[in-house]
Amino acid sequence: MSTPYPFTAIVGQDDLRLGLLLNAVSPAVGGVLVRGEKGTAKSTAVRALAALMPEVAVVAGCRFSCAPGAPDPACPDGPHEAGTGVSRPARTVELPVGASEDRLVGALDIERALSEGVKAFEPGLLADAHRGILYVDEVNLLHDHLVDLLLDAAAMGASYVEREGVSVRHAARFLLVGTMNPEEGELRPQLLDRFGLTVEVAASRETDLRVEVVRRRLAYDDDPAGFTARWADEEAALRERIVAARALLPRVVLGDGVLRQIAATCAAFEVDGMRADIVMARTATALAAWAGREEVVADDVRQAALLALPHRRRRNPFDAPGLDEDKLDDALRDAADDQGEGDDDPDPDGPGGGVPPQGGGPDDDGADSDGPDDGGTEPGPGDGSAGTPGREDTGSGDAPAPGGAGEQQPVRAGEPFRTKMLSVPGLGEGAAGRRSRARTEHGRTTGSRRPEGALTKLHLAATVQAAAPHQRARGRSGRGLVVRRDDLRQATREGREGNLVLFVVDASGSMAARQRMSAVKGAVMSLLLDAYQRRDKVGLVTFRGKDAEVALPPTSSVDAAAARLESLPTGGRTPLAAGLLKAHDVLRVERLRDPSRRALLVVVTDGRATGGVDPVALAARAGRLHGAEGTASVVVDCESGFVRLGLAAQLARDLGGSAVTLDELRADSIAGLVKDITAAGRAA
Repeated sequence: MSTPYPFTAIVGQDDLRLGLLLNAVSPAVGGVLVRGEKGTAKSTAVRALAALMPEVAVVAGCRFSCAPGAPDPACPDGPHEAGTGVSRPARTVELPVGASEDRLVGALDIERALSEGVKAFEPGLLADAHRGILYVDEVNLLHDHLVDLLLDAAAMGASYVEREGVSVRHAARFLLVGTMNPEEGELRPQLLDRFGLTVEVAASRETDLRVEVVRRRLAYDDDPAGFTARWADEEAALRERIVAARALLPRVVLGDGVLRQIAATCAAFEVDGMRADIVMARTATALAAWAGREEVVADDVRQAALLALPHRRRRNPFDAPGLDEDKLDDALRDAADDQGEGDDDPDPDGPGGGVPPQGGGPDDDGADSDGPDDGGTEPGPGDGSAGTPGREDTGSGDAPAPGGAGEQQPVRAGEPFRTKMLSVPGLGEGAAGRRSRARTEHGRTTGSRRPEGALTKLHLAATVQAAAPHQRARGRSGRGLVVRRDDLRQATREGREGNLVLFVVDASGSMAARQRMSAVKGAVMSLLLDAYQRRDKVGLVTFRGKDAEVALPPTSSVDAAAARLESLPTGGRTPLAAGLLKAHDVLRVERLRDPSRRALLVVVTDGRATGGVDPVALAARAGRLHGAEGTASVVVDCESGFVRLGLAAQLARDLGGSAVTLDELRADSIAGLVKDITAAGRAA
């Protein structure tokens, strides 16, 4: 086993280290989500924490790590008698992104359960992590159903396995730590709320700190054992401090005044539910214990709010986590004034004593980092105002040159709305999601088949039906059914998959005319929000002037697509064919990278094509190229005014797809409803 990097040797990243240590002191805080760019010591810090965790006493031979003093009466390996047990180091269990449900919660030996009637249960990662750390790297890429199982177990402190009439329950209490890079996609807000704390990490911009990081890392890589030995005293001191804080925690007093500050702060930031209040109270108590105090003070509440509220104040998926510290100070001050005790006596040892030690080791220069940037994601366009309406692009020689004169400033997107369901026809086999029909591991059972590899979902009736004709030949004499491997049948299920939604957006001068671009951006933003909720990958191709560009390669980060869309300028000619051909190149590459993920092409345009020789014919040929390959497509017709040319509808026919107007795109559109009823009547 490799030697982990010492926790106390990590340079800076104060919030990251504090969040982990508070959970080590009080696992009831509910875990921590670490958000940040790549290469910021997220995984290093989590793995280093395991070496600081106190040893745990377990019942000898119990696969579920029961405590010898109070064994779980429902333990599958039980019953256990109370005894002394044995001690072992706390475990750090890593959950891979591609793990199966059976690997997470455990698996039943179906063949033995059917033939012998015994509960032969193989524990999963949740059992291994009991009374230790469960670490999920890239938690935002974990399948939704696994995240749900994981967070349910974390909330209830137990894992339940219910399959084919066999029930197993075991304790599963662990320190949950998730790390993620926001560039690769966000977690749903309701899942964010299940993490107790969140911290943002970013690489320091200070030269001295960066030099120290490199120096220590090189020293560790050259001699891991020697480097770890040099930090042994600091590690031992920090471990003792965790033990002391755990012992002090039950004696910490959380006064009514402090509770009112916590409640007032959560109310001021309009967080949903009551989980934020509870987490803040537990975090403030852990901060006081970490500082060696028996009473929670105002500074503890402030620090707890900075850790527990940023990810809970998001009002929609495109909001970056963060907290207005001035507003926080005002809320705390108002709560204190209401109690008539505005002058709280601060901790004489500093602000909450919450910042963990830098290590004080031989290479520590004592410098402190500035902390992570708030938000940690790519900035949006700021508060750019709507540009001047552009001139209609007629294709004449006096059209403005692209990228120079005539370019419009980015305009704000219109108010997003709930869109109609757009899906890929047919039955796919892509990653789990919520858009198109697909064969999945979860969903309604539609049939059975012979298993290919390990059996994951048993079709009980089909298995019994396959085994029944052979019972006499197999010499069945008892009550059990004689089942062989060849009898087992895998259930085939139909659910929903996530797709690649590739947006091809017309940013030419004709779209800027009459300020249509604000409405167009609002529509695309609405579709992006829909893609976020349906767990799709998204990409963005724009065309204007003389060419098209990939504004955002296919990614799971819908936030990044929204930011690129907001900053999109308009103006110039309309190279529609170039946009469609660029989209064809993107889809071709993505089919090689992820052949099971089906694509949905969404072209947002008024259908006009200008520039070059015969641009309309070129656009038609490019559209038929997509149609010949069977790419599912939708054209969002942005044409407005009393006189309409119907070019977008013609483009949809070339693509082999359908066309909808901006109004019909709305889920509550009367026009869209009439169109659906008419289509249904014709089909009947």
